[in-house]
Amino acid sequence: MKANILSIEGKKMKEISLPAVFNTAVDAKLIKRAVLSIQSARLQPTGHHPRAGRQNTAEYIGYRGKPQMHRTINVGRARLPRLKNRRFILSGRVASVTQAVGGTKPHAPKSEKDMKERINKKEKRKAVSSAIAASAKIELVKERGHRIKEGAKLPFIFEEKLEKLEKTKDVENLLSKVDLLEDVIRAKDKKKIRAGKGKKRGRKYKRAKSVLIVVGDSSKIYKAARNLEGVDVVNVKNLNAELLAPGTKPGRLTLWSESAIEAL
Repeated sequence: MKANILSIEGKKMKEISLPAVFNTAVDAKLIKRAVLSIQSARLQPTGHHPRAGRQNTAEYIGYRGKPQMHRTINVGRARLPRLKNRRFILSGRVASVTQAVGGTKPHAPKSEKDMKERINKKEKRKAVSSAIAASAKIELVKERGHRIKEGAKLPFIFEEKLEKLEKTKDVENLLSKVDLLEDVIRAKDKKKIRAGKGKKRGRKYKRAKSVLIVVGDSSKIYKAARNLEGVDVVNVKNLNAELLAPGTKPGRLTLWSESAIEAL
């Protein structure tokens, strides 16, 4: 499988043979498992306090030998625990049960529950290889919603000067020369404020993913590209299934530097 090396002006410089990883069969189910494994590893255990909803004086008295005012059965009232904050127990309000105000939660989350999706090392490696191969298939890239011109030859591989770009406008110029800036604009237009309480919990915006730039040395281009909506920069050593297939869907639009392809 052959591919062109492009200059930062978008012109063909030479042709190279792609690594064997680009010939890997695309396994969408395996990629999904690998992405879910990464996402589940980030989950923090959440649970409730063991005494939540029960920190009160509520008591249910089912003993028939008690006087009427001190028992909660056979008195024509709901047979439920009541607070002991009145002279007689029947005067107190119902508490400590699920249907009462401030009561316990039914089946509340348990912090001891194991939420991790586990995957074998070889499966994880194969999933990354499969996701790399998917990024070179134009039909999968278009299926993800990326804007790419008809007849474009994937993957996009650029000379080493790609890694030396230091200005955001230089990265924009590069993307416009290969007709990929429209995809960044698409991601920018899709950014919107989330509905619901997530706005108050560190996830105010819903955002789309755009171009992934894979390089051998990300020190300079990272600062140049980080302000572009949906654009991610990653060192080839740190590639994973989630970066290549956000939301478990393979076929992310990816740009490679020549050194990244050599490292593969």
